[in-house]
Parts: sequence; C-alpha cells; structure tokens
Amino acid sequence: MDPIRNPYAPGAGQRPPELAGRDEQLAAFGVVLERVANGRPERSLVLTGLRGVGKTVLLNALRGAAVRKGWGTGKLEARPGQGLRRPLSSALHQAVRELGHRNEDSVDHVLGVIKSFAHRDSGAGARLKDQWSPGIDAAAVRGRADSGDIEIDLVELFTDLGGLAADVGKGIGIFIDEMQDLGPDDVSALCAACHELSQSGLPVIVVGAGLPHLPAVLSASKSYSERLFRYQRIDRLSRVAADRALEAPAADEGAAYDADALAAMYDATGGYPYFIQAYGKAVWDLAPRSPITAADVAVAAPEAESELAVGFFGSRYERATPGERDYLMAMADVALTQAGAGGDEDSVPSSDVAASLGKKPQSLSPARDALLKKGLVYSGERGRIAFTVPHFGRYLRERG
Repeated sequence: MDPIRNPYAPGAGQRPPELAGRDEQLAAFGVVLERVANGRPERSLVLTGLRGVGKTVLLNALRGAAVRKGWGTGKLEARPGQGLRRPLSSALHQAVRELGHRNEDSVDHVLGVIKSFAHRDSGAGARLKDQWSPGIDAAAVRGRADSGDIEIDLVELFTDLGGLAADVGKGIGIFIDEMQDLGPDDVSALCAACHELSQSGLPVIVVGAGLPHLPAVLSASKSYSERLFRYQRIDRLSRVAADRALEAPAADEGAAYDADALAAMYDATGGYPYFIQAYGKAVWDLAPRSPITAADVAVAAPEAESELAVGFFGSRYERATPGERDYLMAMADVALTQAGAGGDEDSVPSSDVAASLGKKPQSLSPARDALLKKGLVYSGERGRIAFTVPHFGRYLRERG
C-alpha cells in the first residue's frame, strides 16, 4: 500500500480522518449552542475519560461547531502549578475577536477588563514593565476583575463577556483541556463563575476535558458542582464505530478491509481511538495490497506495538522514578490477579498494591502522590487507584 496515501493519524490531539462514534455528543452540543444563544438555561459541559480515547479531539470538534455558529471561542490547556489568569486571558482575547461585535467602545471595555484580570497575575502594585499582558491594545479597566480574588474577578469577567455576546445574539465558549490540573483556587473560582452564569442566563459556557477523576476534583471544590456541569464519559468505541473509523478513510483511498481483518483490529486495539490510528497506520504501510487481511494485521502488529511502546506508553513510563515504577508494576500485577488479562482498565485497592510490595500503605503514599501529580494514575474513589492510560498494565507486564 502506498505510504504517501496513508490516511491514518496517530497524533496527540490530532483529528482522525473519520471522527467515528461521537455523533451523539456533537448533536447534543449543537442543541446546547442554540439554547444558550437564545437565552435558555443550560449547563456547562465536562468530558472525562482515559488518555487515548479522543477527549482533546472531541473538545476541538465541539469548539469547531461553536465557531461555525458564529460564537466567540477560546481554548487553553491547564498545567500543574500554572495559574489560570494568563492562559484564560489569552483565550478570552481570542474569543472576543472571533465574536465580531461592531461597537468598538463595548469591545474595548471588555478587552480592558480582560487586561485588568491578566495584570493581577503579576501581583498588586507591580511595575508596568513587569506586568504580563495578552497583547491587548485597549486600556485596562480599573475596578473590574482586578480585586486579586480570583473568584470575584472571574465572576465579573464572565459577566461582562456574557453581556457582550448577548448584544449580538451569540455566545462565548471557553474550552479547557486537562482540566483536572487546575489549582484548587482556580477550580473553585471557575465553579463559582459558572454558578453565576447559570443564574443570570448569560450566554457563556465552559467546556472542560480531563481524566476520569475530574468530577471528584470539581465536587471537592464546590458541593454544588454536580449540578453545574453536564458530565459525559468518553470511552472506547463500539465495534461498529471502530470499523467505521478504519473503513471510511480506507474507502476514500480506494482500499478496504476484509471481515477477519476488522475483527483482528478490534481485538488488538480494544476500540481505543488512539490505538486504532496507530494500528491503522502500521497495517496500511505494511500490507501489500487491498483488501487488508487478518494476516496483514498480524504482520503489522509488532510495528504498531513498538510505536505505542515508545510514543504512548514509554514516554509516560520514563517520567516515573524507580520507586514509582515499582508501584506501577505492583498495580499491574494486582489488576491481573483480580480481573484477569483484561484487568488493565480496572481500579485496584491501594492496600493490595502495598501488600504486593510487602510494605505498609502509608510508606507508599509519597510514590502514589507523585504518580497522581504526574497524571500516570488517578483515584476515582477513596482507597482505590487506576491507570490513566489504557492497556498500561499489559505494557508493564510485557516489559518485565
């Protein structure tokens, strides 16, 4: 098969040629956009799931849907230890520009509020040359979104943004990737701002994406967060959707899979979108002709696994210290013991991990906490721990 015409795209956050299995989410979001723009009450949205299920791809697709409706949109990626003011200010600057409001005075006022909000990142009384600015020409608006209390400032900022959007009958969408990495104060402020928006009916929504424990992060910040957001769990694709993700791009290039090949691909990938793209690329490059067969999948499997071992699993494994790797390996062993070969996706008791290592649970808290901060594991419920990466346990066991 011609590698130049290979249609598959196993990249981080890169949209696949066929966004299969997400029609329901896209359709539901289309309704949200119309309702919000028409002043109807609607909750903000949170997407959760393991790494490799396509959360970032879907987040970008939802943002694209908002842009096509004439909304102003901005996107940011939360990072551990990074405050919210700077990335959010840049994202909102872009959103205001996209909105296309024609009243320059109104636009300048809101841009000035964004600038005031951004300047507080440098601390009160900072010299002008030390103040970070998101490239806004408008003068900062004193006394608005600049109190230094992130919760007060975010409510004031979102209120002004909502008023600007309401003027033109559109909305503003704020898209936040890796949302679980926001600091506690920023999470609390974001929830408070969304609460204010839900009460005022202003056309501003937040769409977040993060790991499975993101709802717990939000709930720990504000007890009412479960009523502020609509939560959607993004999971592996069904067999029908996985087949479509493979067949549609191949058909566009005049190629096809036989039935046994599709079955073999689903067995190998488990329906995880990133794995489908990785296997699809390897199989296409190594298959001699169309239709692609199960034998072609078997030949290409080592190449696909090697690519995943380096780019998907290995890059994460290398971030762990020797002690943290021991903890990860113990998790993999416990998962296999409790749930068989398919136990990689299941959470396991932290106490069992400690028992496997022959140590007391308290002595392993530093390693566990470090892995949580590095995003390699998550805790969806008290006393249990799970991998954020599908099939990671299998990778560890094969690695030895």
